[in-house]
Amino acid sequence: MDRAIWKQIGRGLLVLIGVLLLILALIYVTPLVYPFIIGWLLAYAINPVVNIMHRKMKIPRWLGVTLSLFIAVLALLTILSALVTRIVVEIIHLSKSLDSTIEWWRNEFERIVASTEIQDLIGKLNAFYQNNPNYQQTINSRISDTANLLAKTSSSIISTILNSIVNLISSLPNVATITVVVLLAAFFIGKDWYRHLGKVSGWVPAGIRKTTSVVWADLLHALLGYLRAQFIMISITAVVVTLGLLILGVDYPITIGLLIGLVDLLPYLGVGAAMVPWIAYMFIYGDISLGIGLSVLYGVILVVRSSIEPKVLASSVGLDPLPTLIAMFVGLKLFGVAGLIIGPVSLVILSTIHRANVFRDLYGFVMRGKSPP
Repeated sequence: MDRAIWKQIGRGLLVLIGVLLLILALIYVTPLVYPFIIGWLLAYAINPVVNIMHRKMKIPRWLGVTLSLFIAVLALLTILSALVTRIVVEIIHLSKSLDSTIEWWRNEFERIVASTEIQDLIGKLNAFYQNNPNYQQTINSRISDTANLLAKTSSSIISTILNSIVNLISSLPNVATITVVVLLAAFFIGKDWYRHLGKVSGWVPAGIRKTTSVVWADLLHALLGYLRAQFIMISITAVVVTLGLLILGVDYPITIGLLIGLVDLLPYLGVGAAMVPWIAYMFIYGDISLGIGLSVLYGVILVVRSSIEPKVLASSVGLDPLPTLIAMFVGLKLFGVAGLIIGPVSLVILSTIHRANVFRDLYGFVMRGKSPP
């Protein structure tokens, strides 16, 4: 075989080994160093603010990093506290309304049981039970099995809930430790940001460094565009729901609109996860007019989303609807519901790498031995 072909095969194997090592590193090394990756991302996020403090306000860099981290943590705690407080208030209001709902269901059950049809059915069952003693043991056995199944299911549900609470409480020290490590990593990385950047730049060849910077800038733009698109869609959903609930005269329209807007983040389910059960409950409860109104509102939301979402994604991320749909379907098959997010994000990453000519450079290296300029 020609010597040039052997060289091409060797370079191809070298690229393949490098890709495999990168994948293995992401799988096995990331779980060990993820607090420092988060710390680096946090330091990267606050670096523009730190630069302004250091250059414009003449504040020492270590103090600028400290103040920026303090402001970021304080803002996050404030948002979480406000959110938790609002949820607690809504739960209290919900618990008060549950009493009347439970009373309605109890009255409906008693009315159904007292109806002539149900009483006739109960009488026929009693007569059958008395006139067929051979079936009594079978019926008793089935009733016992059903009771045992219900008891076992209830016990399993309670055990799952209690275990989840115990796991949550037991994980708090670990979460606190990881949070401290992340903040310390962000502080030390941000304090000496440019010194660390210079060291890393010295280790990486100029061609790879240039390609990496292009990939990172394009990827950051695409991912921020994806987040921007999701925020726009959530905002549109929340506004439409709030206006619809105001027209229908529903209590707490702003709170419900914001919550349904957040539910819109759920992949595949979206607004339907909240609206469909609510509509069904209204029809069962007997409030037909509100059920029809919510159905119309749900239809309006679907029409608005289907007409706006492709344009928002195309303008914010630069992805065509068809490749995005294919990526979501493939992600769903490979990773389940989480794949509906993993698929589009993977498509964004691959598109970014392609636009940075990484595949072209790798092909040139394999075929002709040329490194990126």
